[in-house]
Amino acid sequence: MSTLFPALTEPEAGRPALRFGARSLTYAELAAAAGTVAARVRGADRVAVWATPALETAVAVVGTLLAGVAAVPLNPRSGGKELRHILSDSAPSLLLAAPGDELPAAVGDLDRADVDVRAAGPLPEERAGDGDPALIVYTSGTTGPPKGAVLPRRALSTTLDALADAWRWTGDDVLVHGLPLFHVHGLVLGVLGPLRRGGSLRHLGRFSPEGVARELNEGATMLFGVPTMYHRIAEALPGDPELAEALGRARLLVSGSAALPVHDHERIAAATGRRVIERYGMTETLMNTSVRADGEPRAGTVGVPLPGVELRLVEEDGTEVTAYDGETVGEIQVRGPNLFTAYLNRPDATAAAFTADGFFRTGDMAVRDPDGYVRIVGRKATDLIKSGGYKIGAGEIENALLEHPGVREAAVTGEPDADLGERIVAWVVPADPADPPGLEELAGHVARRLAPHKRPRVVRHLGSLPRNDMGKVMKRELGRG
Repeated sequence: MSTLFPALTEPEAGRPALRFGARSLTYAELAAAAGTVAARVRGADRVAVWATPALETAVAVVGTLLAGVAAVPLNPRSGGKELRHILSDSAPSLLLAAPGDELPAAVGDLDRADVDVRAAGPLPEERAGDGDPALIVYTSGTTGPPKGAVLPRRALSTTLDALADAWRWTGDDVLVHGLPLFHVHGLVLGVLGPLRRGGSLRHLGRFSPEGVARELNEGATMLFGVPTMYHRIAEALPGDPELAEALGRARLLVSGSAALPVHDHERIAAATGRRVIERYGMTETLMNTSVRADGEPRAGTVGVPLPGVELRLVEEDGTEVTAYDGETVGEIQVRGPNLFTAYLNRPDATAAAFTADGFFRTGDMAVRDPDGYVRIVGRKATDLIKSGGYKIGAGEIENALLEHPGVREAAVTGEPDADLGERIVAWVVPADPADPPGLEELAGHVARRLAPHKRPRVVRHLGSLPRNDMGKVMKRELGRG
């Protein structure tokens, strides 16, 4: 048994812990407010949290964890059907929300408790065990309703401590981000991470390059973002020298939740002198790999396995990939204390997710370079294309397409082909809709950078790509309607 937030009980309780816009809490104030929440929820099995990007969400989750109760973060943008499913499945006894939050009818039958961030309650002793549930985070369902991944307390502590090792993350760091708080990126890494280290978080509320520059200029040392945020930064840099200077002063720029295009990597590095590093994780596993702060920040890779994480690549027949040649593709499987324990109420899905020797089947396809760096090429279900006898990852083709000046956004999928098995389809948002690049031009562009068999056989132009709340392209939506 160990405490998740040792800084809440340490003498220097007057230092800043959280700031959301103009509202902030010191560690002493956070301890008092979270202690009040803990007293309110103690004895419950599960508690839902209306996870807006606000101080109340952070206080609600910290207080719930202090009480040894599992928190169920709810996405305020979820539709009624999804919310009803999550609440029916997780059966929370209470909903924590900020005063004044207007809640939809789907949560109307649940008892509500407003979170007072200025309340002053005693800090409880943490009594929960490392294996006890800490969070139940619902994954986006592609073939059915979302599943609740039960994350134990040890998964939170081991992931955050492994990232502290990889990133040299300390209590002196000040993190800035504008991520949503219903997902592990924004909540676990972005809120609980600074609090476990004894550092501080400045949440932007709503992401903007201007907000990033302001906070970095005022002492923030780390930035977390998703690729759409870094793309907006890359687009803004040429006309904003202040932003470039601010990013250049940051100790660490970290991207996650989806692959950051190499083109944006290079534009940011050229303008700021700083390279964005990537890490790789999932709801079910928290973090698995990262480029280390003292390692080579190589664009297009997610680095090496974190301390405590066992990672292997596996062929379709179950044999392990032993060639670290940067070309042989296999499915990533991981094992370690960072893993979830089960899908709530889904023993069938839980059993199917693990191998007989305890590795989790991620469904992500990757290659490993000779020095062990992992490069993800896509999801097994949507990004692995079998064309002409080759296994091709969509990600490297997307990166190549984004290097073309006529391409603003790109996604690559496969579709059935009588001759090739599958043909490569490029979905392109042109930089100039009046003059979109054609198939011959883009196929030649890709073939010169990669290999002829990786060139697209079809190009389809779009006004925008369908994306979810974390900026990931929803490839199953492409071609519909």
